[in-house]
Amino acid sequence: MSRLKNPAAAPRATALLSRLRTRAVRLRDRLMGNLLVPLRRRAALVSYAGILDGQTVNLHARLPASARLPERAEIVLRRGRRAHPCEARVYRGADGETLVDAAVLLGAEVGGLPVGTGRWRVRLRVRTGRRTRTLSLLLVNPPVPYAGPTKPMEASPVTGERHRIGRSARGSVRVVSAGARAAAEVAKVHLEHSGLTVDFRVLGTATDRPWAEFTASGRTVEQPVTVLGPGAFRVDVPLGAMAPGDARPEHWDVRLRDAAGTSLRLGRRLHDVRNPLRVFAMRRLAVTPQGLTTMIVQPRYTPAGNLRVTCTRMPEAG
Repeated sequence: MSRLKNPAAAPRATALLSRLRTRAVRLRDRLMGNLLVPLRRRAALVSYAGILDGQTVNLHARLPASARLPERAEIVLRRGRRAHPCEARVYRGADGETLVDAAVLLGAEVGGLPVGTGRWRVRLRVRTGRRTRTLSLLLVNPPVPYAGPTKPMEASPVTGERHRIGRSARGSVRVVSAGARAAAEVAKVHLEHSGLTVDFRVLGTATDRPWAEFTASGRTVEQPVTVLGPGAFRVDVPLGAMAPGDARPEHWDVRLRDAAGTSLRLGRRLHDVRNPLRVFAMRRLAVTPQGLTTMIVQPRYTPAGNLRVTCTRMPEAG
């Protein structure tokens, strides 16, 4: 007879691993500050590196004390033989130090650098006259998540491609890029007395003869979708088809399906808010479908960002 595992062991093991990771990160940061910074005197020291909007790298760095003020500066992203430069601002600080600021837009579709998936080295190239010098960008303290109603974007709001700041083993800045996750991103929800219209985009995957599926309480309503453009679609559903069968509210979830077996929940995920239910609130409407009783229709987003439509029969007046 096999022994039963202690159910409390798994949470304790998870907590232990979390503490060990935290200690390892703190130790690495101390080594970066105490060892690598003195050794790499010819590197530019990055005081801030982050991607807040999901597609723009923001950098602030200080050149070595021995560096003179160059005439021009560029941030260069390199992977293999591919290199993409972007103009940077170089200037003297209040204490006479040489500083560099840069905002590097990523993604050809948004007019930025045509980076693909993978790890990109980030270097600083300075020029004075005919002389060119390339410096590493040393990131001692990586960006720390912050609290509040908003958070850094995890993906581009336009393409869905994901970019994050990373570090090499020697502490140099990296940009790590990945493709968009498969998603059906809601662009607009329009509610009127006759029906509900949802415009959405499909990212990270292709669709083959798609349709929308509304499900609630064991019921399913299938609706065709209209193509609005490349990767853009619209679905209309009559509210009479979503009328609740009794006094209990019915919560309708929406999925995109296609002939290839694709199944995607419609929702909003390309945003920077922590509570989409509260921030992306939509109006509710009392409607009376032909031949049916009055009901209240409330489109909303769940905490996970999924689109949900709640239909409730109007209480009878006493």
